[in-house]
Amino acid sequence: MADLSFEKALAELENIVSKLEEGGLPLNESLALFEKGVKRAKFLREELEKAEKKTEILLKDESGEVKAEPFALTSEEKSDEDPKDSGEDKDESPDEDENNDLPF
Repeated sequence: MADLSFEKALAELENIVSKLEEGGLPLNESLALFEKGVKRAKFLREELEKAEKKTEILLKDESGEVKAEPFALTSEEKSDEDPKDSGEDKDESPDEDENNDLPF
């Protein structure tokens, strides 16, 4: 999977999910697709974690030592952000029972 891009892995995972949701596959094929999907999901999670670490900013503290801090928008940048562009819709809230954390 070393030459696999994030975008390609995501497309593959979406394809796997579609096939599994359609149903009608033999059990062995479904299990093989499920296993491949789990591997793709794990790869995607790792790639997202790498990207998150790269978004840290290096700052000097009071003692002159460099430390990493997460990149965050300032309050001005947050207020300038158009709510339509944020992808957040206040009318739509996730189901309370829905857990977005992957188990791996």
